[in-house]
Amino acid sequence: MAAVFRSSFKLRASARLPAVRTLTTTSQLRAAEKPFFPNEPSAPQLSTAIPGPKNQAATAELKEAFDVRNLNMLCDYSNSIGNYIADLDGNKLLDVYAQIASIPVGYNNAHLQKVAASPEMVAALINRPALGNFPSADWARILKTGILKVAPKGMNQVFTAMAGSDANEIAYKAAFMYYRQQQRGGPEKEFSEEELQSTMVNKAPGSPDLSIMSFKGGFHGRLFGSLSTTRSKPIHKLDIPAFDWPQAPFPSLKYPLEEHVQENALEEQRCLQEAERLIKEWHNPVAAVIVEPIQSEGGDNHASPAFFQGLREITKRNNVLFIVDEVQTGVGATGKFWAHDHWNLETPPDMVTFSKKAQTAGYYFGNPALLPNKPYRQFNTWMGDPARALIFRGIIEEIERLSLVENTAATGDYLYAGLERLAQQYPEHVQNLRGKNQGTFIAWDTPKRDEMLAKAKSVGINIGGSGASAIRLRPMLIFQKHHADLLLERVEKLIKDL
Repeated sequence: MAAVFRSSFKLRASARLPAVRTLTTTSQLRAAEKPFFPNEPSAPQLSTAIPGPKNQAATAELKEAFDVRNLNMLCDYSNSIGNYIADLDGNKLLDVYAQIASIPVGYNNAHLQKVAASPEMVAALINRPALGNFPSADWARILKTGILKVAPKGMNQVFTAMAGSDANEIAYKAAFMYYRQQQRGGPEKEFSEEELQSTMVNKAPGSPDLSIMSFKGGFHGRLFGSLSTTRSKPIHKLDIPAFDWPQAPFPSLKYPLEEHVQENALEEQRCLQEAERLIKEWHNPVAAVIVEPIQSEGGDNHASPAFFQGLREITKRNNVLFIVDEVQTGVGATGKFWAHDHWNLETPPDMVTFSKKAQTAGYYFGNPALLPNKPYRQFNTWMGDPARALIFRGIIEEIERLSLVENTAATGDYLYAGLERLAQQYPEHVQNLRGKNQGTFIAWDTPKRDEMLAKAKSVGINIGGSGASAIRLRPMLIFQKHHADLLLERVEKLIKDL
């Protein structure tokens, strides 16, 4: 394998940019590996500087009607394929950002195109139901053959939602209703007249002073309630009123992990102790704790299975619900379908929220007591979208057909080994490499992160960052070892050009 890497990390220099420049590689492995998308490019293709003239003109037109300040690139999805994203000028980039980790099985996936063209999909789109009141007669079958087919262990029910933030917020609602229901003595207990009257003026006891505990560096969405649990960047929260909810410390681990075992164990123990102290002492009682298996927007921060096992034990001991936010980590990205499967918990979480790669959203649960005791308490017009549920079912079918979770685990190990070699060769640019045995959910810190991201498209890759200094990889589940070779080659090129 070392010989393969040595032959892979050489880019042919070119004095002039040809009409179409294809950056090639000499990896011997590529020829033997069967690609999932035989018609995708063999390497990135660069026709112009990025953004090129067509993209610049289209951006100027879009600016007249839409805020483009967040724009990364305008995309030509009709010409994007597999792992490659195209722009209007004919450039095709290896996409290891994948719409912020939300594309699972490739651009213009043939199976999903069939799902999209099916009569079932047409009916779901043009007769979109208000699911709580008027679900289609086949809604149970759609759920059981799709969303619920891949439910986390110990869970057999789902509340569907529109997006990850929405999924978290309705999970919070479920936690608060469950907490108060337990205080009253069970679901059969009726609300008091005082509760009914006080809630209409936003006062206790009808509107109780309860809280959701989250962690420093966590990200759980940008909607009004979820923002009070988001702790990643100030810009997300500024000017928005927030609930008085506690923030626990998340472990700050040292890398390589094997060289800091004792220090990291002590750090995790410190964080667990503080989490339990907050649960016991916070002035607004904690109804639930929410945590990401890997803090994504906050900088790709990891913790060990022992930390999460300890957190689960604390929530059980203190009768607090445990919500795992798998919006970004779920659906195979870490080499298991759900990232919390890495933890080997004795008892499952109480709720698991999902979105992104699922192309739909919601939260799973198993305890029937988490159902509201009255109708319309967990309700809105759409309550999700059957069309998106059909797409998720198609995604699940592709994952199973191509063994994509296993592919992601194997490719992740291969990619991580290549990045370890780069870390040894360029320690000043590849620091705190993390994500070993976590599929392709890999990240590292670099002091020139923003400069590297700005130049990435010039060598044919679309890549993203997280936190203050991390480069994060979020490739699709169809990302293979030959794509890893291409990525490693270009990362080294970027490092050399810094």
